[in-house]
Amino acid sequence: MTKRILITSALPYANGPIHLGHLVEYTQTDIWARYQRLRGHDCVYVCADDAHGTPIMLRAQSEGITPEALIARMHEEHLRDFIGFGIGFDLYHSTHSPENFEISQEIYRALRSADFINIREIEQAYDAVAGMFLPDRFIRGTCPRCQATDQYGDSCEVCGATYSPTDLINPVSAVSGAVPERRQSEHYFFQLGDFTGFLKQWIHSGTLQEEVAHKLDEWFSIGLADWDISRDEPYFGIPIPDAPGKFFYVWLDALPGYMAATRHWCASHGRDFSDYWGPDASAEIYHFIGKDIIYFHGLFWPAMLKGSGHRLPTGIFAHGHLTVNGAKMSKSRGTSITAGQYLQHLNPEFLRYYIATRLNSHVEDIDLNLEDFLLKGNGDLVGKVVNLASRAAGFIHRFFAGQLAPSLGPDQTFYDSLLTSQEAIGEAYESREYSKAMRDIMALADQINAYVDQNAPWAMAKNPEQREALHRVATVTLNGFRILVTLLSPVIPELARKSLAFLQTELSWSGLSQPLLKHNIQPYSHLLQRMEKSQVDALIQAPTEAPGTHSAAKNPEHTDKTAEKTATAELGTESSSISIEDFSKIDLRIARIVAAEAVEGADKLLHLTLDIGEEKTRSVFAGIKSAYDPASLVGRLTVMVANLAPRKMRFGLSEGMVMAASGPAGGPFLLSPDAGAEPGMRVK
Repeated sequence: MTKRILITSALPYANGPIHLGHLVEYTQTDIWARYQRLRGHDCVYVCADDAHGTPIMLRAQSEGITPEALIARMHEEHLRDFIGFGIGFDLYHSTHSPENFEISQEIYRALRSADFINIREIEQAYDAVAGMFLPDRFIRGTCPRCQATDQYGDSCEVCGATYSPTDLINPVSAVSGAVPERRQSEHYFFQLGDFTGFLKQWIHSGTLQEEVAHKLDEWFSIGLADWDISRDEPYFGIPIPDAPGKFFYVWLDALPGYMAATRHWCASHGRDFSDYWGPDASAEIYHFIGKDIIYFHGLFWPAMLKGSGHRLPTGIFAHGHLTVNGAKMSKSRGTSITAGQYLQHLNPEFLRYYIATRLNSHVEDIDLNLEDFLLKGNGDLVGKVVNLASRAAGFIHRFFAGQLAPSLGPDQTFYDSLLTSQEAIGEAYESREYSKAMRDIMALADQINAYVDQNAPWAMAKNPEQREALHRVATVTLNGFRILVTLLSPVIPELARKSLAFLQTELSWSGLSQPLLKHNIQPYSHLLQRMEKSQVDALIQAPTEAPGTHSAAKNPEHTDKTAEKTATAELGTESSSISIEDFSKIDLRIARIVAAEAVEGADKLLHLTLDIGEEKTRSVFAGIKSAYDPASLVGRLTVMVANLAPRKMRFGLSEGMVMAASGPAGGPFLLSPDAGAEPGMRVK
């Protein structure tokens, strides 16, 4: 029976590039959507950029552009990468859309009318310099438990403690560096606790993986608190109706982004939105998400839908994270690989296949072992699958004018045996047990390759009396190849497309029951080039900047020009461990900026003259022009690395590195010591 299915992936944040960790989810979802279409179901796959929030607002400010311009650029870059990896969205939308403004406000009004919203004053950190209230993640300071410095306002990355920003020791704003004030503000809250009974039952209804449901059970032991759904201006987001200066917290409008994308797609395809999201909708809805956002999708989202009178999702499927060579992705180790970087070196279908070999229906992290990736891609896709076509096609064109045999003869039984596992493979796709599906498909590939070896068509070709047998064996081999590429088509859609064009046939799951007989094929041409080790090695690139020329920000546009990779150290990124002896070699000094000026011909550099308490000043080029007016820096204290070897740049000699930080809030932000510090003091 044909089903109507809506599928979504979590919305990527429009503040940075797509990386390989993201692609685990979009590949998992895309495979499932392609399988559903292959089985003839009416399947729609939508997604969108998550385009609101403080980090986007601040990054746009740092670049001197509007938030709208930033998210438009990121939308184009994200969609380019998704297309490059064969992610087949029916629509890739944005939460900054008329539909999302409308739906988010509709949901809020329904919740307010049903008395699920309360308003009360709370105390918040306020940055008087930046003129804004600070989200917890934009406050840095010393952990009240372990005294680790430079920790977020809500949790410590060293000891794992969670706390209120008011508990942080020596807090500073990550936006301006100012000490936050405490101010009262009126906030709007969604009464999540009103849905406790409903949620306790719903999370164990089969909609979630049971391991996820058990994890969510932990929240009920401490009680479901009201959810703060408002933010104060300035904020880039959707205004709260009848509340001047108030905006929805980004998660409040990100979740309805699924509905907004559906509404836009329905409007452009003559479909009825209520068939998907109405209270009596017959369509099935499935969300694919990462394990880090289970709380929002497993508690907030169903409560919002229930309270506003909408239907609930049919299934929510969570997956684990990606590691590379057994470790968390890291810029310093060269393993924080973006989609764009990968596409410069390798065919994306190798990665799609490798991800499929590692995914199952559980919330388990998967590892991209690059040596295994190389061996598996070449061994399975090239060695076991594509080589079947190249081995058999030549015989068909050399001896039989490009036409397959009229019958499989005694080998029909062998062909039929290959199809006995077809439905089991389909069930593995359906249940998201992709690794099992890949093992079963490769077992079929082994059987077909064994059939070729046993029949030795290359030997048959030497004997004119075995032409009929040769014709049959080559035809069976190519029909076996057709089975493999059809079964693999959800995973490697481009290779399947090229392979079926070579066979001059259409993609059809049910059509496999009838082999291609007395059928013309195209001459064989290369379908998939082997990966070279050098291509895989190129994905892992250690930092290449010379001492004193570290990039000042994480944004890719800050690293476009080698000459402008600046003498600015970035804090907050992961790094390989070093010994205390190595660290002690770094000479960190307090420096006073005695002069600052723009660098002619450089988009991002400022030329700083630094007093570090010696008889002469130091000249440093720093990539901080996007964040600072040169005049505002004169007289300011900062921290510099004083013992770096001087580096000749085309703008002059750089004699050190100033320390700055970048992160979700934007940047760069110069490090500044407390009052009382003097130039030349060593940082210990």
